[in-house]
Amino acid sequence: MTVTEACPLKFTLCARRKIGLYTNRGKMALDKITIRGARQHNLKDISLEIPRNQLTVVTGLSGSGKSSLAFDTVYAEGQRRYVESLSAYARQFLDQLEKPDVDSIDGLSPAISIEQKTTNRSPRSTVGTVTEIYDYLRLLFSSIGQPHCPRCERPISRQSIEQIVQQLNELPEGERVMILAPLVRGRKGAFKNELNKLARSGFTRARIDGELRQLDEEIKLDKRRNHTIEIVVDRLLIKPGVQKRLEDGVQLASKLTDGIVLISIIDGEERLYSERMACPDCGISVPALEPRSFSFNSTYGACAACHGLGFCTEVDPAKIVLEPLLPIKDQICFPADRSISNYLRDIMKALAEQSGGSSDMAFADLPPKAQESFFHGSKEKLTLRYGSYEYRAQWKGAINYLRDRAGRMKSEITQAALDELVSQIVCPACNGRRLQPASLAVCVAGRTIAEYTELPISAAVPVFEEVRLKGREEQIAGLILREIRQRLSFLETVGLGYLTLDRASATLSGGEGQRIRLATQIGSQLRGVLYVLDEPSIGLHPRDNLKLLGTLERLRDLGNTVLVVEHDEETIRRADHVIDLGPGAGAHGGELVAEGKPEEIARSQVSLTGRYISGEMEIAVPETRREFNGKAITVLGARANNLKNIDVSFPLGLFIVVTGVSGSGKSTLVEDILYHSLARKLYKSVAVPGEHEEVEGLEHIDKVIEIDQSPIGRTPRSNPATYTGAFTPIRELYAMLPESRERGYKPGRFSFNVKGGRCETCQGDGMKRIEMNFLPNVYVLCDVCRGARYNRETLAVRYKGRSIADLLDTTVEEALPFLENIPQINTRLRTLMDVGLGYIKLGQSATTLSGGEAQRIKLAKELSKRATGRTLYILDEPTTGLHFEDVRKLLDVLHQLVSRGNTVLVVEHHLDVIKSADWIIDLGPEGGDEGGRVVVEGTPEAVARCRRSYTGQALRPLLNGDRARASAFFDHR
Repeated sequence: MTVTEACPLKFTLCARRKIGLYTNRGKMALDKITIRGARQHNLKDISLEIPRNQLTVVTGLSGSGKSSLAFDTVYAEGQRRYVESLSAYARQFLDQLEKPDVDSIDGLSPAISIEQKTTNRSPRSTVGTVTEIYDYLRLLFSSIGQPHCPRCERPISRQSIEQIVQQLNELPEGERVMILAPLVRGRKGAFKNELNKLARSGFTRARIDGELRQLDEEIKLDKRRNHTIEIVVDRLLIKPGVQKRLEDGVQLASKLTDGIVLISIIDGEERLYSERMACPDCGISVPALEPRSFSFNSTYGACAACHGLGFCTEVDPAKIVLEPLLPIKDQICFPADRSISNYLRDIMKALAEQSGGSSDMAFADLPPKAQESFFHGSKEKLTLRYGSYEYRAQWKGAINYLRDRAGRMKSEITQAALDELVSQIVCPACNGRRLQPASLAVCVAGRTIAEYTELPISAAVPVFEEVRLKGREEQIAGLILREIRQRLSFLETVGLGYLTLDRASATLSGGEGQRIRLATQIGSQLRGVLYVLDEPSIGLHPRDNLKLLGTLERLRDLGNTVLVVEHDEETIRRADHVIDLGPGAGAHGGELVAEGKPEEIARSQVSLTGRYISGEMEIAVPETRREFNGKAITVLGARANNLKNIDVSFPLGLFIVVTGVSGSGKSTLVEDILYHSLARKLYKSVAVPGEHEEVEGLEHIDKVIEIDQSPIGRTPRSNPATYTGAFTPIRELYAMLPESRERGYKPGRFSFNVKGGRCETCQGDGMKRIEMNFLPNVYVLCDVCRGARYNRETLAVRYKGRSIADLLDTTVEEALPFLENIPQINTRLRTLMDVGLGYIKLGQSATTLSGGEAQRIKLAKELSKRATGRTLYILDEPTTGLHFEDVRKLLDVLHQLVSRGNTVLVVEHHLDVIKSADWIIDLGPEGGDEGGRVVVEGTPEAVARCRRSYTGQALRPLLNGDRARASAFFDHR
C-alpha cells in the first residue's frame, strides 16, 4: 500500500497547501519587488517591498541612501542578471555590474536606467540623432524627397522617354506642340559652326534667344553676349495616331542634348524634361537619393567644408584684442608670450601711423580698414622698427600669424593659451546646416530637411500634422511619417517643446538629456519593464513639471514599474508609493524611515519628508525683504540665442532669483552674457559673451564667482579636504607633531600625491585594479596599506590617537570636534557643516560625489574665504538633489552671504527658493522662440500679482500659506 492510499485526505490537503503556497509566491512575485538585507554603501541591512506596475518615489535627505537603493542595488541587480543570461562572448563587449551587497531580490523585471550623466558630448550628436527622429527624417527624404537644383532652386526629376511621351499624350486633342532640343543655354559665343552643322544634318529651324529663325539664313550672334539656342526637332498636332511621331521626336531631342527635352505648347506653357538627375538649366547633376545622402556623419552627405560639424574653428579676433578701448601702446594681445604680444602691438602701431594716427589712440578708434588689416592682413607693406633698425614687411594678419605659430609654441602653457583664442564660427559653406548643397535642396512638402530640424519641437508637431501624402507616397512613407509625429509629440509631452532637432546634445542640461531619453522610452512602447529615474524634475518649471508627471504615469499605465529618486513635492504627492530613507545622511542614514501612500507618509511623525508635506514643517517666507541700495548691474540689448533685445537690471546687495519656464533664456542671460562679461572685465577672460549692447555698473563689484555642479576633481585623489584647502593645514598639523620633528618629516610627507610618505604599491590610491576578461574590472584593497594610502612609517605619526589616514576616513561631523582647536581647519569644516555636508568623509573620492554635493563643496570653499562685501555669487539650480531640509540649510547659507553685503544671483525653479528672494526676474512667457522677454520683475509679492506670469500663478497660493494648492496649481492646464 502506498502512502497516498493510506492517507488520501492528508496527502490531498498537503498537496493543496503546497500548490497554494507556490501560487501565492508566484502572485507575490508578480505584485511586488521584494528586497531583503540591502547593505550597499550606507544602507543598514534594510528590507522592503516595491509594488510592481506602480509609480514609486524614493526620497529622503541628501546622502540618505536613495541612489544606493534605487541604482546601486535594484537597477544594478536587474542589469547584472540580464548580462549573465548572455553568452561569454557577448559579455566581453558589455559594461558589467558587480553583484550588489544584498541578500536577495525577488520579482525583478528587466531594468532600464534613465540618468542625467549620459548625455553625449560629441559635437556630432543632436537632439534629432539621440531621439532617432533624424534617422526617420533621412528615410523620409530619401524615399519621397523632391530634389531641387542647389543653384537655381528648380525642381529636378528623372523621366524616361516613355514617361515624357505619356504626359504629352494626356494633352487635350487639338493642342499644338513643338519639340525642342536645348543645345545652348546661356553661354557666350557666335556658334556659327554649330548652326551650320545642324543645317547640314537636316534641321530647318531653331529658336534663338526666344525667336524662331531659319537655319538656311545667315545668323550672326554677338560672341560677347549669352545666348540660348533650341533646335526645333518637330512641330505637330495632338491627335490619335501621333504617338509614334511624338516618341521619335522626343528621342531625337534627347539624343542631341544628352537627355534634355523642351516641350513648348503653342500659346501655352513650356515643359522641360530630363532623363538624368540633373538641372536642365544649370547642368548640375544630383546623385541618387539614399539615407546616407542626408547624414552629416557620412562623407556622402556631410558638408565638405566643415565635415558635417556645422562649424569651423578659427582664431577669434575678439579674443586677440580683449579691450579695444585701451590705447594701442597698452594693448596686451597674447599675455602668455611677451615676444608675440610685443610684435602684435608693433603691428598695431604701424597700422595706426599708416592711417595718420599714433600709439596713444585706442584700437577701436582706428579706421575700419586698419582694424581689418590687423586681423586679416594688408596688401601694402608696413614700416616696422626693431630697436633703431627700421624695415618694411608684408603683413598676413594676426589670425594667420597665430595660426602659423600654433605648431611652434615653446611650452604647453603658451600652446594652451593659443588654444583658448580659438572659437567656433558658423560654417560659411553650409551656414551651420551640416549637409552638402545637393542634400539641402531636397524638399518634402515644400521644406528641406534643415528647415524641419530648425523648427522648435512645439512648432514641428503641427507642421508634420499638415503633411499629406497621396497614393504611392503614402505606401512608401506613411509609416515613417507616423513614427516622426509620435516621437515629436512625446518630446513635447515631457516639456521639451522649446528645443530644436538640430540642437547639439553637448549643450543640453542633465535634466533635458534625461527627459529626451524618457520620451524615447515612451516611444518604444515596452511593457513589463522596471524604469529607474534620477530626479527627472531637475530644470523644470512647476508648470512643465505636470507634463513630466503625466509622462511617468503613462509609462506606468503601459504596464511598467517606475522607480524615481526625487525630492519634488508634487512628484511625491502624485506617487502611488513612497519610500522615505534616513533619518539623517551618510552614517546617520540608510534606514527605512517610512513607506506607504503619500498621505500615510504625511501622517508619519518620524518622517522629515512627511512633516514637510503635511505643513508641520516649512521653509518660512522672510518677514522682510531687503531694500535696494541704489547700485545695480544692467545688461542692455541682450539678444543672444532667443533673448528679444531686452534690458535687465540686477540690483546689488540682494538675493536675486532668475526664473521662468524651461527654455525662456535664463542661462543665456545670466551665464552667457552677464557672467562672461564680468569675467572678461575682472579676470581678462577670453570667453566671448553672448550678443548684447553693453553691461553697465561693473565698477560696483570686484569679484564674480560662478558655483556650478561640475566635479571638484576628475581623479579619485581629489577629495573635499584637498578642494576646500583643509588638507594643507592638516598636513602641517601632522608635520608639527613631536614624532614628525624627530624623524624630520615635512608636510609633503603626509601627501598621497607625491613619493615619500605614500604607499608606493598603490601609489596613494588605496585600491588596486585587477582586469578581468569576461567580468568587470575588480577593485581590491591594496594588500600593503589596506586602503590607508600611506606607508607604515607615516601612519605611525598620530594626533590624539589617530593617524592621518584615520582622520581622512572620518566624516566632517566627526572631525569637527576633533580639530576644533585649530582655526584654519575648523573654519573650513564648519562651512561644510553649514551647507549640509556633515555626512561626507574628508577623504571621500571626488568621483563619488553628486553634482549637488560638488556645488555645495564649492559654496563652502567660498564661504570660508574672507568676503569683500562686493562679490557677486552666481548659482545655477543649487537645489538639485536637495531635500526640503537641505534647501532650508542652503537658503540660510545664501542669506548669510547676502548679509555680508554681497549679491547672490540664483537661476532656479524651486518655489521655496523663489519665495525667499528679495528680487525676482521672471523670463518667458514661454520657451524657445516664444520666450526671451522679461514678463515681470520685482519682489515675490509683486510677481505673484502678475497674472501673465506662470511663476506668479504658482507662487501666489504659496505666499498665502496654501502649499497643497500651489503644488497642484497647474493641474487644470
